[in-house]
Amino acid sequence: MHISVLLNESIEGLNLKEDGIYVDCTLGYAGHSSEILKRIRRGYLFAIDQDKDAIESSMKRLSAISDNFTIIKSNFSNLKEELLKRNVDKVDGFLFDLGVSSVQLDETERGFSYHNDAKLDMRMDQDAKLSAWDVVNTYSLEKLREIFYKYGEEKYSSIIAKNIVKYRANKTIDTTLELANIISDSVPMKAKKEHHPARKVFQAIRIEVNKELEILESSIDDALSMLKVGGRICIITFHSLEDRIVKNTFKKHTEIDPKVKGIPNIPEEYLPDFKLINKDVIVPSEEELRENNRSRSAKLRIIERIK
Repeated sequence: MHISVLLNESIEGLNLKEDGIYVDCTLGYAGHSSEILKRIRRGYLFAIDQDKDAIESSMKRLSAISDNFTIIKSNFSNLKEELLKRNVDKVDGFLFDLGVSSVQLDETERGFSYHNDAKLDMRMDQDAKLSAWDVVNTYSLEKLREIFYKYGEEKYSSIIAKNIVKYRANKTIDTTLELANIISDSVPMKAKKEHHPARKVFQAIRIEVNKELEILESSIDDALSMLKVGGRICIITFHSLEDRIVKNTFKKHTEIDPKVKGIPNIPEEYLPDFKLINKDVIVPSEEELRENNRSRSAKLRIIERIK
């Protein structure tokens, strides 16, 4: 079962209006969407996801609450285009939950987990062409090293990449456990005590397969451009690279133009259009950490349009 991370904090952060228009950019299994829909009886919810299984499950769950919703099968990188297609150009709030759902992680055949044996896959959108198998078996040594280091922050990225290339010279790497074993054999014993040796590399491959970081900043900019005055965006991230992108994008939109910073009576047009709701990042409570270990790396940031 999927447990939505920082559920109360993000719903509260959206500052929902009963008649507002809201967009859940990462529907998943409708944990956040269900709570939004319950609170906007005269409003409307658009929910975006590219996972067929998640959409099917969420359709049933949301239909039991209200009919005031539309599910869009797409990637959130297309949020502006998809909303404009439906004659929506102004929105009261956006929610992004950038974690992989527990259901996807636990569904062995999806190939996200290094704990179970499955075909290497990791596609959020099952219709997408690029899979984890393609990355592991066709990327060059340099490219593998780069994505493991950049997206996984894996300090043993060079030796892991070398061993993958060496192994696949004799046969393709077809399953998650096959890959996890190569990774495990590549790192020193002390590193295995810190966390599962495959965790960072699997994260890096998942990010590469789904182009998660490439689309994030432009998607936030699109959401900001469609936000009504008083509207908010809540973004939940799960690793430092995502959080850095969110933090820097929000910073860019909430800072005073450096050309006029420090002068008295700054003209209105030089003041930012947005403000941060939380200066310090919001993290899960002790209670939530006890109930859901997967929430341990979650961080929530919230921004509001003020003019």
